[in-house]
Amino acid sequence: MSKYLVNKFLFTVDRDPELVERYRDDPRATVAWWEATQANTLLNCVGAEASTWLRFEDAEREALATHDHPALFALGAHPFLTLTLFIALFERDHEGLEYQKWYGERLSHFSLPYPDIAT
Repeated sequence: MSKYLVNKFLFTVDRDPELVERYRDDPRATVAWWEATQANTLLNCVGAEASTWLRFEDAEREALATHDHPALFALGAHPFLTLTLFIALFERDHEGLEYQKWYGERLSHFSLPYPDIAT
């Protein structure tokens, strides 16, 4: 499992308003583009610094491509990174805290201990 890469995706997309909109409108294509072009860049380094081996596992790619936050949680994605990005994506479609409540309800079947989020 590549929890680091999933968390890197969530982190980098959430910090770029254009990528947030791109991910909202066409998540599957955004995930494919990001994996092909951004996954192996090293954050805060010059462009020439990159790795070559990082890629999502099929379950991670599918969960990201379908905005499936319970699956991401089960796979060990950091819950804060997932929540902040998904709020940016979908809160505007709801009033008040409706989205956050729905988000939490979809995670209510999890019990302690929660999935390990260590990378």
